[in-house]
Amino acid sequence: MSAGVVRRRAAALATAKRQRTGRDVPSDGLNGRLPAPFTAPVGTSSFVDFLSAAAPELLPGRRPLPPGSAADLAPHGTTIIALTYADGALMAGDRRATMGNLIAQRNIEKVSAADDYSLIGYAGTAGIATEMVRLFQVDLEHYERLNGTPLTLDGKANRLAAMVRGNLGLAMQGLAAVPLFAGYDLDPGADHPGRIFSYDPAGACHEEPGYDGVGSGSLFAKGTLKKRWRPGMSRDEVVTLAVDALYDAADEDSATGGPDVSRQIFPTVFTVTIDGAERIDDAAVAAVAESVIAARQGNPGGVTA
Repeated sequence: MSAGVVRRRAAALATAKRQRTGRDVPSDGLNGRLPAPFTAPVGTSSFVDFLSAAAPELLPGRRPLPPGSAADLAPHGTTIIALTYADGALMAGDRRATMGNLIAQRNIEKVSAADDYSLIGYAGTAGIATEMVRLFQVDLEHYERLNGTPLTLDGKANRLAAMVRGNLGLAMQGLAAVPLFAGYDLDPGADHPGRIFSYDPAGACHEEPGYDGVGSGSLFAKGTLKKRWRPGMSRDEVVTLAVDALYDAADEDSATGGPDVSRQIFPTVFTVTIDGAERIDDAAVAAVAESVIAARQGNPGGVTA
C-alpha cells in the first residue's frame, strides 16, 4: 500500500474524529505509529468500512445506549422535499427543530451538499442525522481521493443506504434519522440527469420519480407537489413550488416551520446541475417566500388553478 493512501486514510480519520469530538486530533496515530488498518495490504475504498475496523466507536450505530426510548429527549428535524426539473434537481427544507411539544431551534440547517454533484437532507433526530451527513461527506471524499474518480450516483445512494441500515439499533430506541438524497447523474446515458432517492429507517433505498419528501410535514408538501409538479419545469418554477409546498406543510404540521418574516428565517434551498451543487441565496429565497405569502392573502389555501 502506498504512503499516499496511508496518509489520506489518516487524514480522513482525523477529520471524522474532529467532527465527532470538536477537537483537533493528530492524524499520525499514537506516538507516530499507525494502527494496523492503516497499513493493511488489501484496503477498502469505503471510509465507513475502514472506520469500523480502525475506530468503530466513531460510528453512530455502534454506540451503546441504555434500554428504553429517547424519542422525546433530542431535537427532531422536519420537513425535506426534493424535485427534479429541466436542469437537474432541487432540495429544500424548513428550518424548525422540535423537542416534544417545544420548538428546540428555529434556524436549523437540514439540507446540504453531499459532494459536488449531490445533495442530502434529513428528518428525524438532529444529532444523529448531522453526524451521519458529515460521515457520508467524508466517505465520498475518501473514495474519490483513493480512486481518483467519484462514485456513481447509484453508488452514492447505496453507500448512504448502508449507513442508514447501520443506525437501525438507535432507530429502534427512538433515535431514527432518515435522509433524502438527490443528485445530478453524470452518466451520459442517463434518461433524467436529476434523480431522487428515498430511504426508510431499515436502510431500504428507492428511486423516486419527479419528487419526494421526508418528515412529518412531507405528506402535506407532497400533496401540493402531486398537483403542481410536472416534468421539464424551470429553476424559478421549482423554487417557487418548493417554497409553496413547505408553506402548506407548515400550515398543517406544527413541527414544520413556515417562512418567518419577522426573524428573516426562510427555507434552505439547494440545486444540483451539470455545474454542480449550489445553495440559492437567502435573499432570493426570501423574495420567493414573501411572494408566496402575499399570494395567500385572502386565499389561505393557496392557488386553486
